[in-house]
Amino acid sequence: MTPAEGARTATRQGRRTAKTEPPARKRPRRPDLKILATYTFRGPNYWSYEPSIRLLVDLGNLEDWPSNTIRGFNAKLLKALPGVGEHSCSLGKVGGFAARLADGTWLGHVAEHVALELQRESGAHITRGKTRGAGTPGQYNVIFGYAEEQVGLAAGRLAVRLLNHLVKAEEGFDFPAELEALILLAERRQFGPSTQAIIDEALGRDIPFIRLNEASLVQLGQGKYQQRIRATMTSKTSALAVDIASDKKMTNQLLAAAGLPVPKSEVMRTEDEAVAAARRIGFPVVAKPLDGNHGRGVGLDLRTDGAVRAAFKRALAQSRDGRVVVESFVAGSDFRVLVVGGRMVAIAERVPAHVVGDGKHTVAQLVEKTNQDPRRGIGHEKVLTRIKVDDAAVELLKKQKFPLGSVPPKGQMVLLAATGNMSTGGISIDRTWEAHEDNVEIAEEAARVVGLDVAGIDLLAPDITKPVREAGGAIVEVNAAPGFRMHTHPTEGEPQFVAKHVVDLLFPPGTPSRIPIIAVTGSNGKTTTTRMIAHIFRGMGRDVGMTTTDGIYIDERLVRRVDASGPKSAQMVLQNPRVDFAVFEVARGGILREGLGYGHNDVGVVLNVTGDHLGLKEIHTMEQLAAVKRVVVEAVPRSGAAVLNADDPLVLAMRGSCSGSVILFSMVEGNEVVERWIRRGRKAVVLERSSRGEMMVIKEGRRTMPIAWVHTLPSTFDGKARMMVQNAMAAAAAAHAAGAHLHDIRQGLRTFTTSIYQAPGRLNVFDLDGVKVILDYAHNAAGLEALGDFVERLVSEGGSSSRPGEASWAANLRVGVIATAGDRRDEDMRELGRVAARYFDEVIVREDVRPRGRKPGATATLILEGVEEAVAAGGARAGSVEIVLNEMEAARLALDRSRPGDLVVLCVDHATEVFGELEARRGSASPQGLAPREHGSLEAVGGDPDLLDV
Repeated sequence: MTPAEGARTATRQGRRTAKTEPPARKRPRRPDLKILATYTFRGPNYWSYEPSIRLLVDLGNLEDWPSNTIRGFNAKLLKALPGVGEHSCSLGKVGGFAARLADGTWLGHVAEHVALELQRESGAHITRGKTRGAGTPGQYNVIFGYAEEQVGLAAGRLAVRLLNHLVKAEEGFDFPAELEALILLAERRQFGPSTQAIIDEALGRDIPFIRLNEASLVQLGQGKYQQRIRATMTSKTSALAVDIASDKKMTNQLLAAAGLPVPKSEVMRTEDEAVAAARRIGFPVVAKPLDGNHGRGVGLDLRTDGAVRAAFKRALAQSRDGRVVVESFVAGSDFRVLVVGGRMVAIAERVPAHVVGDGKHTVAQLVEKTNQDPRRGIGHEKVLTRIKVDDAAVELLKKQKFPLGSVPPKGQMVLLAATGNMSTGGISIDRTWEAHEDNVEIAEEAARVVGLDVAGIDLLAPDITKPVREAGGAIVEVNAAPGFRMHTHPTEGEPQFVAKHVVDLLFPPGTPSRIPIIAVTGSNGKTTTTRMIAHIFRGMGRDVGMTTTDGIYIDERLVRRVDASGPKSAQMVLQNPRVDFAVFEVARGGILREGLGYGHNDVGVVLNVTGDHLGLKEIHTMEQLAAVKRVVVEAVPRSGAAVLNADDPLVLAMRGSCSGSVILFSMVEGNEVVERWIRRGRKAVVLERSSRGEMMVIKEGRRTMPIAWVHTLPSTFDGKARMMVQNAMAAAAAAHAAGAHLHDIRQGLRTFTTSIYQAPGRLNVFDLDGVKVILDYAHNAAGLEALGDFVERLVSEGGSSSRPGEASWAANLRVGVIATAGDRRDEDMRELGRVAARYFDEVIVREDVRPRGRKPGATATLILEGVEEAVAAGGARAGSVEIVLNEMEAARLALDRSRPGDLVVLCVDHATEVFGELEARRGSASPQGLAPREHGSLEAVGGDPDLLDV
């Protein structure tokens, strides 16, 4: 979203103020604009589809001072940052923001535009931003895009400081110096021009990238399809070839052996050896580090022993292994031939940094004038680099008899660098289409001889249009990881799109770069649905990467025990070179904190939206919570699909936010929306009921595709676990949308169980010496309601177990251990207690280890109040309720009180620890769906015991 689209709220307020306030008043009492909180979003998020930064700012007393009421503010801002006045803003034309300033707009809105302009000054081209009121008077959400995270954050902080300074001068604040520091930060942090060119080309082909370090190591593509680059070195670059190219003597020998023109050269370690070598080779000569780059330490056209000695010292200082190459000097222009995949793709003539005399100004003044060229910047910030006058430049000026204070004659070219490197201030002229074909062939052969997939061949020749074997010239160097800037942004001539050839090399036409991604969100059922989907695709032979609140799994192996429902965990999966399919559980917290960890998901699943998490992170209504979860739907591309619960109005409404197709699922018989949806030829997963039971089917127009009888799916407990039926329907729809065959979906659902191994803490059922025990993660009222409904169905409908050898489900006493997170609203905690009172005879209230901002016992007390309210109102089952804060102690108390025929429901946070307690108590009984154990030990059960510790 552009600033023109984004700041309409603040702009409308500015217009209103402009009509009611005088054009200017006295200055505000103090400039107290400040940042209250900062959030960095690395993917699609609640505020934007693109990576962005959110600053929660407080204007303080400046809330009463729009931009047009602060005397001199607008003029000083436009003087400090002239470019900000060119922003289009809401007027949709150049200069629109300057008009908005004149009309009057809030300083939060101004901070957004200043942050964008500061990034532009540092070399980025970002236009996305918006400003919205935060609900509290004087507070605003300032959202703006960024190219590099740290630079974007620094730009936001500097924007706030600058605005405060313009309101009232801050002693010691030097904006030009601060801006220079920001540019230097960008130079260190942002990608160089070569890396950025490859990334831009990849993004143009919808190839995603992940930055792997703070330098230029980048992953292109995802999972098993990934390729890596570091600057212009790629996954296909041979380490041996890089070593050869770094050894100039070895390179020279190999090229000479291949019959390619190269200068005579020798490698020396001392000054005396270098002088002797120069005499043998014959003056003039060149001295350069054996393993140098970027032209550092290179001495050219050395004609005396003294010049060789001085050049040797400079070269030795740049050599890592203490050796210096002395070679014959080849006269001619300096050409860089870029070879990618064995083919020439660009040629540039490199002209060293220089000034041209005008007969009036000194060399120093001419350098300063040249550096004022807007195309020149610090390092790689712009297409040209500022000329730097260092000791080597001063020495070269003396050699030309033009010291810094001298005035060169008009038209006199004065060199300030010996080599034509862009990094030292040189310029480039494109010669791609002028080179003689023999010279092109020589360069291509040199790249093949060294073995580089991307090579920069330095060729000295008097005329590139004539064969060097006839006109003279030689290959003086072969470079690994050559820079692209001279080709993509030549000073003269046509730019060459060389990155295209690198991306072609890494991803030939038809080669995939993305792995399928299914994202699952909702208030309840996310983890189980995620596991079901992953189980289906593992059965199809896919190497599945999965993230859940239990941890990160790669091909069924737990690689990290952590709540992995956020963006960083998703990126860990996408970086794994083994994964060819990803299933992510996406939680509300991760979306609000950092956004999604990827650009888009092929399938987005939304299960439900309930009141859990309201009151957290500025989300106060169900509609706002639905908007957060809708991010997963908005991240679906045109080729993808969203799977939505048609029985939840908030989820159903998300269908209009999906760019791709939509598959609905519904457990409600006769849902009118779903029936219309199917009649229009769209897909839905529904239940068809008959005397034999419920059949899960996919319907599309008149076509019906049966999946399975619900009672045949182990996870549904003969269809009594209605929340599991819903999860299975969502999993089936998601798998179908991702291309799974009906047979594979059917097989996956029929083999998925809610055992402690496949779904720890998700409806794990045990028979403990006649006592039925259920472990579940239910932690909110809606989840506990679904769990209570399951218990009622088991007891009232089940009577006796349908599984051979299992005890009856007719419970004498129902004991429930319940808890919720401490950051939930007081009313949500009381509601949890009310629900528990309806389903359990005895209620034990515990607390999680992390109180999340509450004092120990505070959460449990509120739940207790809910239980007591329900009992007082009448109609509740609960006969007793007590608080036992520790989870394990609460579980032990419930188990101690139970007798054969009782039912104990343990709402757990640490499922495997509680499971260990059950193992210690059990006799010969075994968990539902598992083989009996000989000694009741974890190791006696099939599977990896490590998988339990989640």
